[in-house]
Formats: sequence, C-alpha cells, structure tokens
Amino acid sequence: MLEQPADENVPTADRAVPCRVVVCRDCCCGTVKVDADHAAQTARLREIAPVRISECLDVCDQANVVVVQPSAAGRAAGARPVWLGLVNDPAATEDIVDWVRAGGPGVAARPEILDLYVIAAPRRVGTAAS
Repeated sequence: MLEQPADENVPTADRAVPCRVVVCRDCCCGTVKVDADHAAQTARLREIAPVRISECLDVCDQANVVVVQPSAAGRAAGARPVWLGLVNDPAATEDIVDWVRAGGPGVAARPEILDLYVIAAPRRVGTAAS
C-alpha cells in the first residue's frame, strides 16, 4: 500500500493547530453576482491552510467574505477571528495567503493593505434558553 504524503495543514502531535480559513460560498459570495474566480481563490487558500466552505455569513453586501481564524498560538496570544470583505481579486487573496503563511492573527502583523478589507462580524440574534 502506498503511503500518502502528510498534509502540512493538518495538525499532528508535533505540529500545532494552524490558522483556519472560512470562505462564504452561498447566496452572493461565490456566485456570478461577484466577478471573481471563486474556485481559484478557494484552491489557493487551501494550499496554505485548512479551508471550510460556509453557507451565508450574513454580510452579503461585503461579498466575497473570508474569515481568518487564528492558530492555537494566535488564540493563546488573545487573537480573535478576522473578517475580511470584498475579497474579489487575486492580489487580495495573495495578501491573505502571505499573512496566514506568516502566522496569521495574533502571531504576525496584519499587512496594512488588509486593513482596507476588514469588516465587522455580524451580530448573532438569538434568544436565551429559558
């Protein structure tokens, strides 16, 4: 049986949990409403981090939305997920790739250019259990 090469994005006992990336691909993000190569963007992000495809993240006016979740080291440093909107061109995707490769939130300084893409996470509206 052939042995599969280890996926460098998968945590192991000797490798901490890396940054993770969430990409919205629902009603607006990932559709023809946004002129971008969605498959290429997702593939490029998967080259450097685990990527989860999400249903609508409720910020459709900011499509395409990418959320960079901190690594274990970033979380230990107090980092929170960073929401990025209007990530519609390959250059913006490359800026995210560079930041995640450097360590992402809490580990590496966010490139100033990404400050233009930062958006507020939507507020969750729910009811408390009685």
